[in-house]
Amino acid sequence: MSEDVFTALVDQHYTGLYRFALSLARNTADACDLTQQTFYIWARKGHSLRDVAKVKTWLFTTLYREFLRGRRRGARETALEDAPEAELSDQDVDQLRRVDAAVAWEALTRVDEVFRAPLTLFYLEELSYQEIATTLNVPIGTVMSRLARGKSQLRAALADRRAAAPVVPFVLPAKKQTP
Repeated sequence: MSEDVFTALVDQHYTGLYRFALSLARNTADACDLTQQTFYIWARKGHSLRDVAKVKTWLFTTLYREFLRGRRRGARETALEDAPEAELSDQDVDQLRRVDAAVAWEALTRVDEVFRAPLTLFYLEELSYQEIATTLNVPIGTVMSRLARGKSQLRAALADRRAAAPVVPFVLPAKKQTP
């Protein structure tokens, strides 16, 4: 495989794979490791893929298997670390968008991994039920069931978050009046 083809593959799939890895591992360091390991495996074994149209599924399946292998092996515990807060811009709209995304992401991390993986693949990566089934090596019915149960857990996590969060009104700062 040429370097240009490999670079194009990385450019096309890196973000999606990283998001999936982050949803599984729950911390940035492990997500980076999983993503890089996936591309390393592709560089070594990707040439054996017969149907090039299935490269995306192959990559997600490989990443998921590496995640499971690392968990089973116990080589390293993936601790939920307090991620450093992103610096907020001065623009109020950008701040609100980040808060919404952070709340949604935090709620997703509270969903059990067995349900979080299909949710991430379906909603964030837009994989079909069949592609998810192939990636996770489970029947389509199991994918559908896990999506339904995962959505239920996600709704509950969001409801818990809303119930626990103090209601703080968002007020724009008043303009200074000049005398």
